Amino acid sequence: MSIKVKAGFDILNYTSSMASKRRQDEVGKSDKKKKQKKSEETAELGSAVEDDQVKSAVKEAWSRRTHCSLGDLELDCHPFPHCIIKNFLGSETFVENLQRELLELNFHEKSNDLYKFKQSDDLRKRTEPHIAGLRVALFGRFRSWLSEVLGVELEPTVDISCARYEYTDILLCHDDELEGRRVAFILYLVPPWQSSDGGTLDLYTTDGNFQPQSIVKSLVPSWNTLVLFEVSPVSFHQVSEVLSQDKCRLSLSGWFHGPPLERPPRHIEPPVPRSPHLPRDETLLLEWVNPVYLDISYQEQIQEEFEDSSEIQLKDFLKEEKFRELGEALRHAQIQWTRRGPPNKRCYEVASLDTLPQCVSTCWELLRSEAFFLLLSNFTGLRLHYLCPTDDDDEREQKEQEDVRDGEATGSSTESPSANASRAKELSTPVCCGEVRRWSHGGYTLLHDGEAARAEYALDLVLPFGCADWQSEFGGFTCYVANEEDEELLTVYPEDNSLALVYRDKETLKFVKHVNQKSSSDSAGTSTCRAFYDFSFVYYE
Repeated sequence: MSIKVKAGFDILNYTSSMASKRRQDEVGKSDKKKKQKKSEETAELGSAVEDDQVKSAVKEAWSRRTHCSLGDLELDCHPFPHCIIKNFLGSETFVENLQRELLELNFHEKSNDLYKFKQSDDLRKRTEPHIAGLRVALFGRFRSWLSEVLGVELEPTVDISCARYEYTDILLCHDDELEGRRVAFILYLVPPWQSSDGGTLDLYTTDGNFQPQSIVKSLVPSWNTLVLFEVSPVSFHQVSEVLSQDKCRLSLSGWFHGPPLERPPRHIEPPVPRSPHLPRDETLLLEWVNPVYLDISYQEQIQEEFEDSSEIQLKDFLKEEKFRELGEALRHAQIQWTRRGPPNKRCYEVASLDTLPQCVSTCWELLRSEAFFLLLSNFTGLRLHYLCPTDDDDEREQKEQEDVRDGEATGSSTESPSANASRAKELSTPVCCGEVRRWSHGGYTLLHDGEAARAEYALDLVLPFGCADWQSEFGGFTCYVANEEDEELLTVYPEDNSLALVYRDKETLKFVKHVNQKSSSDSAGTSTCRAFYDFSFVYYE
């Protein structure tokens, strides 16, 4: 019996210990859950968002498109509705920890026609406690608040990332339009910031075609301040170039998704007028062009190289004395320069042709002359002059020789004169368009939809002046990219008296990279007014 009792006692003991272990495991799991829950810090929203009276006032003002200012919140509807909420997050400690977590992320250099800055990966799945806490607050409680204010059902889609803008970083004029985006937001986590530091959020007015015109308001970044606006046909804005060399413009930005606002048809710019060649003979070539480029055998070498790569740079293209004369005239003559826009497509200065001094006007005629069209044909093998043979001509000549042989054998005649005349009509007239441009701080061109839709085969020509001390880090270089791809195909840097020729197909687009603040500072850091000029032409077969 004692053995049985002992056995029974052991069994009870074992059962008791197992139950105890289960309780400990459950406690351990509970502790883990608490720790996991604790790993997401709660982000308290500021008083302006939590106040129901403020929410009602903002809702009414937004629907009426009127101004509203209540404590830390301001709604302004000029040039388009945007809301500024200071002290957006209620806890200063939380904001400081959030900034610390963000600065520890990996950032990737982002650079194309539209922007240059550093960006984090998507933050929708980051587990850092303050990043996760902010994400829950933004796309939870704040999304509900915003839905009520706008009277629109916003989706729970999470779209958020972090950006670091440092010296010369920029985001040029755009409207944020992309399928599903309804409201854009930016939360600033910056040190004390002034407008002289750059990095402002600039808002544009628009014209009757919904194209941006001019900046009418610039918002200076401020610590723990949230800015938001509806993505609309008129919501054109930019992040101006950061001019401070020792400050980091750190921000969180993204979009709330919902039913998009109705959009008018995209404005299509009228095409740039094109002209056939001017009736000028080779006298201009002999006066202006370096004699080495007029040698037929050298032209054949150039054509071989061009046909291999579809691009070439011909150094010392103009005679030295002509190049110097042009450079002086462009810098010092009373040329009238006009800024070309709109800013969501381009921003640079173009010369008014009727104010060009004589030597510049003559060079303009040279690049449009019949003799120059023929010279380009010899350089490239493109049919830019009726005297230039084409592949079709070679095939036709071979066929005609065969027809002659057949005719001799059968007694029939070769092709009739009327057929030859008909073929001549089929050949299009080569044309060109061009301008004289000045590039200085703030100049750029952007890729845009209209350009992609109307892309065609073309030969680009650029002949620069005044860029002897120009450096690639200043910007101002021309990039060729594959349409709808990030792949950069070619970069052409401005070089004095170096004629750049690039043949592009329908899938190739180009842009001129933004000319930044570095171009206006010398090695000692003092401000200078540095600019370069170019003749820019496009030729079509």
